[in-house]
Amino acid sequence: MKESLRLDRYVSSVTDYSRSDAKKLIKTGEVSVNGQVLHNPAISVPSDAQLEISGQFVRQAEHRYFMLNKPDDYVCANRDRRHATVMDLLDEDNLDNLIIAGRLDRDTTGLVLITDNGQWAHQVMSPKSRCYKRYRVQLEKAVPESAVDRFAKGLFIQEEKRRTLPARLNLLSEKEALLEICEGRFHQVKRMFAAIDNHVVGLHREAIGELELDLSLAEGEYRSLTAEEVAIVLGNAQA
Repeated sequence: MKESLRLDRYVSSVTDYSRSDAKKLIKTGEVSVNGQVLHNPAISVPSDAQLEISGQFVRQAEHRYFMLNKPDDYVCANRDRRHATVMDLLDEDNLDNLIIAGRLDRDTTGLVLITDNGQWAHQVMSPKSRCYKRYRVQLEKAVPESAVDRFAKGLFIQEEKRRTLPARLNLLSEKEALLEICEGRFHQVKRMFAAIDNHVVGLHREAIGELELDLSLAEGEYRSLTAEEVAIVLGNAQA
């Protein structure tokens, strides 16, 4: 059975158009699917549909997209002289063409996305996309309830002149929380908790956008993304 996805997401995933530009093209009648002009960006179409834009057939680019469950003690880099890298875990050709869409610290585990589609990777990483990343955080000390509001308003973190963008903090227990952020500043999660006089002792990324880490993947394992997953990663981003 073929996967289906929204037309605007489909256009964006197989071209260099942003979601907002794709919507404009669709609404002005520039997009045809299987020979039929469609005007509704939200309509579902099969992932193998024949696409035309302004009368020109669009051939799906053969991009590669991978989901990796990153283990501890691996760095998110294509190569490193001192440490093992996430690329060492991939049994793929042309590793130098791959981009890590949202790096994790060496001691952070969990979901890492890897692709050779630079435009898609940029959308995932850009704060302008409002693509939230969810982390499970273990803390050294109890987190007060007041932290939820402070994180939602944004924090000033060490050596930064701008507040962090609004973050969603969900306290699971005294020393465990889920945190969703849409930025990727250096050591951001650790520095945000340091700003409230706490210390992160464990950090694991569970989701990027609407895409959850596949729980069937053991640490160090990876798999290709489906066409639907490629599209839904940015499903909660601003169009």
